[in-house]
Amino acid sequence: MRRVRGMKAAALLLAGSMALAACASDETDAGSGSGSGDGGSAAGEELMVGLAYDTGGRGDKSFNDSAYAGVEAAIEELGGEVQELSPNDDGSDRAELLTQLAEQGYDPVIGVGFAYGEIIGDIAAEYPETTFAVVDSSVTELGADNLTGLLFAEEEGSFLAGAAAALKSETGHIGFVGGVENPLIQKFEAGYVAGAQAVKPDIIIDTQYISPAGDFSGFGDPARGQIVAQGMFDAGADIVYHAAGGSGQGVFEAAAASGGRAIGVDSDQYETVGDPALQAVIMTSMLKRVDNAVESFITDYSEDAVEGGTDIVNDLSTDGVGLSTSGGQIDDIQAQIDEFKQQIIDGEIEVPAIP
Repeated sequence: MRRVRGMKAAALLLAGSMALAACASDETDAGSGSGSGDGGSAAGEELMVGLAYDTGGRGDKSFNDSAYAGVEAAIEELGGEVQELSPNDDGSDRAELLTQLAEQGYDPVIGVGFAYGEIIGDIAAEYPETTFAVVDSSVTELGADNLTGLLFAEEEGSFLAGAAAALKSETGHIGFVGGVENPLIQKFEAGYVAGAQAVKPDIIIDTQYISPAGDFSGFGDPARGQIVAQGMFDAGADIVYHAAGGSGQGVFEAAAASGGRAIGVDSDQYETVGDPALQAVIMTSMLKRVDNAVESFITDYSEDAVEGGTDIVNDLSTDGVGLSTSGGQIDDIQAQIDEFKQQIIDGEIEVPAIP
């Protein structure tokens, strides 16, 4: 039977009696009906996926949910189950999450978010028979042949978001809210600013981060996200783009309160936000297809086709990033967006990854 299995927070005694706190989802069905795929590894064993989330866990309507959607799609096709774990608020237990999943026999094990990049190489070395992947962190210099990096050209998709914002802005003033000020989120900012300036060189662009480097709370604090975005709307911005995970909910709320518009990130947030009042302000979303990357990796694993020690980069040429069209708010500028996309793919526009 095909199934997706979550797990509530559990305590795990590791070496030195270290306590592990981890959050996971309740058990849910991933599919039903007659016939379940053989799935699993190349040896025909049932697929058992371990998924360690980034800050906020499943339910962020963004990055983590996209990763889960990829696992869910793979399991629907291949059969098997998934174990989900989330880090504590400060993320200090990420190594323990990966260790727990490997110890319990989950294979492959996927770390969602760049923060796992600091420790996943060590865990992969301790469990050489387990296949690991990490989203948003390069693995090429780690020397682990059982580890794959799933990367994205966020700056390319964000360039299109910036172009769309500049084309649709009525005030000539837009904003960007980042969750945590680090090189990854700065890629979103860099592309967004470049895209907006490609359309309107003198456009005013406010940029602000919710938390500094090393403080991951900026990805899970909608109240602070709302305060930051509200300041931009009050200053004259009429469109604000967020790359702030769960804090993006606050950006949407600020847009709704101000009569402005917002640009979502990672998932098609017009479809996932839930509240019609917030849905109405989401002009588009910069799609970062974590779901596709995760599903493809699991499929490769099931076919014994994973090439470890390498990075897989998802960009505009592979539709790994792009813009959503739900709601129809950018239909009138789609031709210009498509032209910019092709120029980037053809190398006519080189998008910066650093602000």
